[in-house]
Amino acid sequence: MTEEELLLSEEEYQKSGVHIGTQVKSKDMQEYIFKIRNDGLYILDIKKTNRMLVVAGKMLARFKPTEILVAAQRQYAFKPVAKFSEVVGSESIVGRFIPGTLTNPQLESYREAKVILVTDPLADTQVMKEAKKVGIPIIALCDANNKTDFVDIVIPTNNKGRRSLAVIYWLLAREIQKNRGTISNYADFTPTIDDFEAQL
Repeated sequence: MTEEELLLSEEEYQKSGVHIGTQVKSKDMQEYIFKIRNDGLYILDIKKTNRMLVVAGKMLARFKPTEILVAAQRQYAFKPVAKFSEVVGSESIVGRFIPGTLTNPQLESYREAKVILVTDPLADTQVMKEAKKVGIPIIALCDANNKTDFVDIVIPTNNKGRRSLAVIYWLLAREIQKNRGTISNYADFTPTIDDFEAQL
């Protein structure tokens, strides 16, 4: 796949709202912003989102499934994260993250992860602090307003929308499976985006 080849058509990306950012922009996310809309919403660059999904997919495929931990406090991310974990075999924590989960082996909730995937750096601050403390790389879905200080791989995307979260986790799961050799081409990937989308 060439760098500019899209994993999903531009139209599909746009239909799912992956590119719709917030009305607030952080300095950290400046390079991922394509333009500002008349209504004040920052629009993210789909090509960069696409590129970072490819990068993240390659990186995550190098880890054993159980070494990957996905965290999400946002409700719309619960279903996509659960489905992603089921497909790729990763661990996941949705809802409240218990402090010490990554740093205190005495805790029942203790997890030994080698890489963390977070849905929103604003909501998932505790897991990021702990990952940073113990030196675990962090991949994060980052919206226009996110800070990226602790983030090793930024996937610029609308991390609040139901459909956009489903699309991103679906694409990432598909990339991981392809890089692992579990599927030989995209047509072999059977889950649909709808399987990843939270119901209202």
